Amino acid sequence: MSFTDATQFWNERFDKEEFIFGKEPNEYLVAQAPQHLKPNSSVLCIADGEGRNGVWLAKQGMRVTGFDVSDIALTKANHFAKENQVNIQYSLSDTDSFEWQPNTFDAAIGIFIQFADPEMRVRIFNQVRQTLKPGGLFILQGYTPKQLEYKTGGPSLIEHLYTEELIRELTPGFEILDLQCYEKELSEGARHAGMSALLGMVAKKIN
Repeated sequence: MSFTDATQFWNERFDKEEFIFGKEPNEYLVAQAPQHLKPNSSVLCIADGEGRNGVWLAKQGMRVTGFDVSDIALTKANHFAKENQVNIQYSLSDTDSFEWQPNTFDAAIGIFIQFADPEMRVRIFNQVRQTLKPGGLFILQGYTPKQLEYKTGGPSLIEHLYTEELIRELTPGFEILDLQCYEKELSEGARHAGMSALLGMVAKKIN
């Protein structure tokens, strides 16, 4: 999908009054971030959408950079940041056009970034490894193949979903601190609601 096509696709989804994934941050992120991230850490939010996760991290004292392919989502995210009196550096980019600076961030956050097909997913994991400082953290949340039975959010293509084995293969150069597959009732806006089959990972860049 080209940048223009992706922008159009996501703009159509985000062009609503309400926040389609809600305004509350992702539960796995909320559980993991305080254990691993210190205030004033530099954090990159990949495809941050309407800003629910970036704004929450900024309110915890993080210095947040984020990007998304939807300008409509980013308009909402910037308003949301302003309402919460936090400052986030947002840019209109997809994962291929974002400028991944080497050894820049203390953490990268990927929450339901399962728009990525297998080739793009490999690129994203490599880009994350490149942009993290040594010892930097990658916090990831996604759906597992069992999600296709629940149909409560996420992609309908099995190759976009995560297994523990796949995630281990994608993270050479990382020490995995937490990796779990579990099922849980999610309530993260209209798009992620109901019993869900989830994977969560926290990994530390080794060098």
